[in-house]
Amino acid sequence: MRALVWHGRHDMRVDTVPDPVRINPRDAIIKITSTAICGSDLHIYNGLIPSMKSGDILGHEFMGEVVDVDASNTKLKVGDRVVVPFVIACGKCFFCEHDFFSACDNSNPAENMEISDTAYGRPAAGLFGYSHMTGGYAGGQAEYARVPFSDVGPIKVPEGVPDDQVLFLSDILPTGWMAAENCNIQPGDTVAVWGCGPVGLFAIQSALVMGAEKVIAIDHYPNRLALARKLGAQTLNYKDVNVLEALDEITGGRGPDSCIDAVGMEAHGMTMDNVIDTVKTATKLGTDRPHVFREAVQACRKAGTLSMPGVYGGFADAIPLGAIMQKGLTIRTGQTHVQKYSQQLLALILEGKIDTTFLISHRLSLGDGPDGYKGFKEKQDEFTKVVLKPS
Repeated sequence: MRALVWHGRHDMRVDTVPDPVRINPRDAIIKITSTAICGSDLHIYNGLIPSMKSGDILGHEFMGEVVDVDASNTKLKVGDRVVVPFVIACGKCFFCEHDFFSACDNSNPAENMEISDTAYGRPAAGLFGYSHMTGGYAGGQAEYARVPFSDVGPIKVPEGVPDDQVLFLSDILPTGWMAAENCNIQPGDTVAVWGCGPVGLFAIQSALVMGAEKVIAIDHYPNRLALARKLGAQTLNYKDVNVLEALDEITGGRGPDSCIDAVGMEAHGMTMDNVIDTVKTATKLGTDRPHVFREAVQACRKAGTLSMPGVYGGFADAIPLGAIMQKGLTIRTGQTHVQKYSQQLLALILEGKIDTTFLISHRLSLGDGPDGYKGFKEKQDEFTKVVLKPS
């Protein structure tokens, strides 16, 4: 089959690789009909995620048709259309039983567990197409994919529902939803969202659905800010205003009730702290550029909540722990428990209460995938979301 394969920093190629096969009875093989490039894939593209190997198949946002499944599978049958959550979860461990699917104890193979155990103090769950730290699983930017624990994860899609309408149930829609849910939004709340990429836009949409009175979106790309305004957000271009002063003015000096860092480890901007972080990451003295996290801590009201769906990979310094403690902030973060939200969000899509298709800017063939990565990195105001079609 053909697959989009990582060969090093900024080196993506479409290669011919062996077709996937079932390894155990809980596996299924999916013929992929739509797959997407995620903003967090750019961290891999930029060479910032450790434990990648040349030849790895990327992609953790995909859906398709079941073409091979064991007769014992109680959930799926050949011919079913499914969206596949990017988190691989067994459904039976302590964490899965408590709906903490992205903390699954059994989905990261034993031979790979030690990498994340050493880095993070506990083994990470398995993720599709996202390094050997998270299991080394082949991703979905390909013609076919093997789906472990297929009796748990896949979301069955009703006939007649277009791929574009449900594809983002795989990651970015539930990620934006969980980011907003982590804010514990109350009537009258003001929520500030840093980053109007895919997750940030879905966090804005979700916060408004959950009842936020005001959502303030912060970015510098005109098109992304325009999309945020269409969703109902007030916008700030951080190149034109002092963000902290603007947020104080909007909130009467109290600060937002909740702040969402939807940027993560590759913050943009020429602030002094970000310039220093950029030098540190370039010289291997640090791994992340947490300017947005620092700014969100400073902006948030006392006893407020900071929600962090943005991906961070390792170590960062100059974190304002004093402000976090003195202001009594609650910080909530983590990989998304996609399986927890699947049916709820599918229902909201089918009822017309959540739209996802507005985000798609480019539809390309799988063969054009390397160009999709390049464009998404270099023209982020134009490339809001790239969907690839394997056939």
